Amino acid sequence: MEKLKTTAADMVKAARNRIEEVETADLIAMMDDPDVVVVDIRDVRERQRTGAIPGSIHAPRCMIEFWVDPDSPYYKDAFGQEDKRYVFHCASGWRSALTVATLQDMGFDAAHLKEGFSTWVEKGGPVETIEKK
Repeated sequence: MEKLKTTAADMVKAARNRIEEVETADLIAMMDDPDVVVVDIRDVRERQRTGAIPGSIHAPRCMIEFWVDPDSPYYKDAFGQEDKRYVFHCASGWRSALTVATLQDMGFDAAHLKEGFSTWVEKGGPVETIEKK
């Protein structure tokens, strides 16, 4: 295989240079703020295995651009709330960095949890169990 023009790590670094990153302790402190919407982009199996941030919206990475776009047949009203601050997260902050960069390119304002759900757990953030359906 030929060397790639851009590595995944380079893409994450470039995304992080142009998006807002939220520290874990800061998001934990925002948990009672009704204007903050936490969006979990991890796979459903990750959520079932490790739990989720209480009250977070699950929006699988593979669908997020369609769920955010009001012109898409897959649009979700959860992403059309006025005056809300959206903070996306994945397990380690890589997928969410790329996601937020893409959403900003679309014109959707959002931030991401810098170090992801794994750090959330390490720093004592609340976790709810997700049952298998």
